[in-house]
Amino acid sequence: MMVPLLTQDGEKIDEIEVSPSVFGVPFNEVIVHQAMVAALSGKRLGTASTKTRGEVRGSTRKLYRQKHTGRARRGSLRSPLLRGGGVAFGPHPRSYRKQIPRKARRLALCCLLSAKFTEEKLLVVNKFELPPKTKEAISCLKLLGVDEGRALVVTSQVNQNLILAMRNLPYVKTLPAHTLNLVDLLAYPFLILDYDALMKVEEIWGDG
Repeated sequence: MMVPLLTQDGEKIDEIEVSPSVFGVPFNEVIVHQAMVAALSGKRLGTASTKTRGEVRGSTRKLYRQKHTGRARRGSLRSPLLRGGGVAFGPHPRSYRKQIPRKARRLALCCLLSAKFTEEKLLVVNKFELPPKTKEAISCLKLLGVDEGRALVVTSQVNQNLILAMRNLPYVKTLPAHTLNLVDLLAYPFLILDYDALMKVEEIWGDG
């Protein structure tokens, strides 16, 4: 499995082989969906909270006698039937986190990386040496052929100049390789890796 190695100006300088265990995995829709649901569920705060009738401030005195008034039998001001009373069966703080096996998470990520390779939306750049200028970032993306598409740019380590150059572009996101995730791979059609990031991705998620 070969992929072109490009300069940041879009010129092909070589062809490199990528690992089939990372970029040659058949797409498994079920596993990807399960991993995606788990990833998004883990982002939920779960802080929604309501007070029960036992937690609402107010007197517990019965408002009027039980019988012979013609009105509903009703208790205190804290009743869920009354405005300002407690909430019956309301939400309380909880964790929405879902557990998924580590091998399943790895398989889902490799499925998406393989899809990028199959769809020819995986670009490998030898090295990014951009000054911290948005104009230069736009020119670079245009030369790479992704100026009209959303792109995820992954580097081996935090590249401060690259972050500064691309942070004003709403359709581009930069990440270090070890933080690559399902949500961003699905959100951005194009994946751009520098060569060192490619090596790190294969080291982290490859078979070894």
